[in-house]
Amino acid sequence: MFNGHAGRIEGRYFKSPRPNAPVALILHPDPNYGGTMNNKVVYSLFRCFKDLGFSVLRFNFRGVGRSQGQFDNGNGELSDATIALDWLQNMNPDAKQCWIAGYSFGAWVGLQLLMRRPDINNFIAVSPPANEQDFTFLAPCPASGLIIQGGADDIVPPTMVASMARHLNQQRNVEIDFAMIEDADHQYNNRLPDLYKVSGQYVISAMQRREPIKKRRGRRKKSDMDDELLLENEADDEIEDNDNVADDFADGNNED
Repeated sequence: MFNGHAGRIEGRYFKSPRPNAPVALILHPDPNYGGTMNNKVVYSLFRCFKDLGFSVLRFNFRGVGRSQGQFDNGNGELSDATIALDWLQNMNPDAKQCWIAGYSFGAWVGLQLLMRRPDINNFIAVSPPANEQDFTFLAPCPASGLIIQGGADDIVPPTMVASMARHLNQQRNVEIDFAMIEDADHQYNNRLPDLYKVSGQYVISAMQRREPIKKRRGRRKKSDMDDELLLENEADDEIEDNDNVADDFADGNNED
């Protein structure tokens, strides 16, 4: 629990044992439709960053779970996200990078936070509600990132999200990757391992572009996301298989 502008905020935090580990903040979907920090997509993103060696925080917006306050249609939730990011960075003052990831409503809030915080280096936006919210505030978009969309989403039209990604990618000095997960609905039912894999591959590639991984003699580099994810500068460290991770977050209510 930590203090927000509307009262106490409930979160789940993983502290990486690695010195100077990067940090990531995960934002959940609309509380009006049952969105919480225990949402399956949110937990998948949380677990992905955790497995890649990040210190990572997910939390409940005001009025959700044990977080105090009432839903505020985005303005208050942006304030909550700002406070949460401050808390995360205060806990990790030597973090090398700062990432933000959000799902649906959380993607919208996260991208607004991106515009206000130059300390955010990169982002992942899952199913941003391009049909409900105005994203023209991303002009210019201050950081590169990944947009993920389900091809069978009947809530957020895939064509609108693809158009949004193309528009952002026309801007200078940023690279916006776009990943369409075919047959995935808005909740990514039966496609959570794909979401985990695509997110992890992007994080790895983005981190390598910033600081190339050096090969070690006599050590075997494991780079296949089908089997394992890699840590940024520890290419020989093993983590859990994607199938096992998928089992871990299958019920969406796991706690860390």
